[in-house]
Amino acid sequence: MTPLPRCFKYSFIFTMYDEVLYWEILGKYRLVPEVCFPEQFHDALRATKHFLQADVLAEYSVDPSRIAISGDSAGGNLAAAVCQQLSKDEHLTIRPKLQALIYPVLQAFDFNTPSYQQNMNMPVLPRYVMINYWIDYFNGNYDLAHSLVINNHTALDVGQALSFRGRLNWTSLLPSSFKKNYKPVIQTTGKAEIIQEIPALLDVRAVPLLAENETLQLQPKTYILTCENDVLRDDGVMYAKRLEHAGVEVTLDHFDDCFHGCMIFTIWPTDFSAGIQTRNSYIKWLDENL
Repeated sequence: MTPLPRCFKYSFIFTMYDEVLYWEILGKYRLVPEVCFPEQFHDALRATKHFLQADVLAEYSVDPSRIAISGDSAGGNLAAAVCQQLSKDEHLTIRPKLQALIYPVLQAFDFNTPSYQQNMNMPVLPRYVMINYWIDYFNGNYDLAHSLVINNHTALDVGQALSFRGRLNWTSLLPSSFKKNYKPVIQTTGKAEIIQEIPALLDVRAVPLLAENETLQLQPKTYILTCENDVLRDDGVMYAKRLEHAGVEVTLDHFDDCFHGCMIFTIWPTDFSAGIQTRNSYIKWLDENL
């Protein structure tokens, strides 16, 4: 049997839902602090391209016309980034039919979107924790955290960020029900040295929400699940809107009473309704579209 790349531990899960059999391949990319960006992206891309080879798919009895790329949270980030990269590879003969992103983290440009402001102290994933995760991912300095919180890294005088600002304008990308009465936090004068120290903050392989429209037009049919009580809510909502504007068929599945990471809570004694309803909705969409 053809092995997947060495960096991946893999197994098959055979799960029966409503008489539909799902075959999932689980990959484990290398983690911080062993390696930092872009190695996780390279791991995920390398394993995916290996799996998409016709002989490998045949060996595992996978229908090449029914392949989806999916991930949750940081995995949603990698799923989106890998899908974008695959869409630009002219040599690929087999491509994913769908992508499904579960409360994905997609940008580090603006830490003051309405969902970041609304949920800044929300348990499971408060804003300061998410920012520290970004710093860890980029092997940055925690001393930068405060500047990131107030968007000093994307101030109006930071030239590297100017071309990306229009791609992440939440005042136009979010519905009024999400914007509420929150105001944008845009600094006039910031710290360009932050981007110089961590250029990955604007690298679309790390922040796929900032991809250009030409790349978004190439994306497959997409499912995005978001939760109201989550700093990352607006990342997913804005990506859905940008994909929709690019002509991609998108399903935005929003849950008003759920929280980041809730889908893991589906087994007793932590079989929460939030986990069960999000899992069932995700599976239902796959049933109907894959």
